[in-house]
Amino acid sequence: MLTQALLVDDSRSVLNFLKRHIEAEGLVEATTFLDPVDALVCARERVFDLVLVDYEMPHMDGISFIRTLRTLPGCADIPIAMITSRQTDDVKMEALQAGATDFLPKAPQSVEMTVRLRNLIQLGAAVRKLNDRAAHLASEVAAATQKLGEREEEIILRLALAVEYRDNDTGEHTLRVARYSRIIAEQLGLPARLCRDIYLAAPLHDVGKVAIPDKILLKAGKLTDEEMAVIRTHARIGERILADSSCELIQLGAQIAAGHHERWDGAGYPNGLKTDEIPVPARVVAVADVFDALTTRRPYKEPMPLEMARNYLIENAGRQFDPACVEAFLSRWDEVVKIAAGQHATPFQKTEAPLVPMKESPAESRHTEDRSAEAVPAG
Repeated sequence: MLTQALLVDDSRSVLNFLKRHIEAEGLVEATTFLDPVDALVCARERVFDLVLVDYEMPHMDGISFIRTLRTLPGCADIPIAMITSRQTDDVKMEALQAGATDFLPKAPQSVEMTVRLRNLIQLGAAVRKLNDRAAHLASEVAAATQKLGEREEEIILRLALAVEYRDNDTGEHTLRVARYSRIIAEQLGLPARLCRDIYLAAPLHDVGKVAIPDKILLKAGKLTDEEMAVIRTHARIGERILADSSCELIQLGAQIAAGHHERWDGAGYPNGLKTDEIPVPARVVAVADVFDALTTRRPYKEPMPLEMARNYLIENAGRQFDPACVEAFLSRWDEVVKIAAGQHATPFQKTEAPLVPMKESPAESRHTEDRSAEAVPAG
């Protein structure tokens, strides 16, 4: 690839000389401009490896041109030489401070100019190779980082679905809670990265259920007080399973697992946190989790109609739930209805096919929630 040079001088004869001189060995392709303003417009759209600019020009002198050029994308490191016959210390210092790399004498047949120009061409080519190499490495790093992120996300999802399958469900509860949580996070105006992370970590909210005995977890009837106490340990167990991870998503999952059964009024478990003491991600998942438990069939209850579940959230905003989370959830009700009906597409879709088999009949489905919904009328 030829070295791309930008030549700027208000003298056409000087420009022609520079172009012939710099292209003589066939290693450089030069683009010339009489007007420095036009040259800057071009530099915003094209990448150059080398710039030669006159000092004294109308509209803009060479120092102002260099100062402006250095602010453009891709122009921070390229060699820039100023052509001038006024090689005073003040002019040189000001040009260097503006970003000039070197100076070329105005005398066209100068041996010094020939040598300096050859050096600048070599420097421009070297800088381009370094920049190309850096861009290539950055691209490889970005691709590798993305790959690691995708593997991390898949591991988290599969771990969450493993917990759901132990509870003998299709795993769809996990995915719906993730989707509902993303809606709430987005409507709360949380940063895009946090919305994504909540979406990915929400499926870990019940990971502590792996430690709950089958005779309690899979019980079809109403739980006793003692059994309910055992079920409630899943919040602390989930936090312990996920705690102290170096993975930020796992750390967020630990926060959600520990806090998704806390209540806005302080009557929740395991720590009796209230209002702003409860981490925002846990408040978000609390709404998503309970709504899905209410609106799906369980061995101990029929599914609650969506409108009734909506009213339940409204009535318990400020008591069980963060009012802002409830408002955020209901503000996108049309999407909620689609998710409840299984119509909403999601990035999890690429892993859903092998992970989620055909839906079981209602009679075969087991509960995925603890019995927090038992006390709620099922309509």
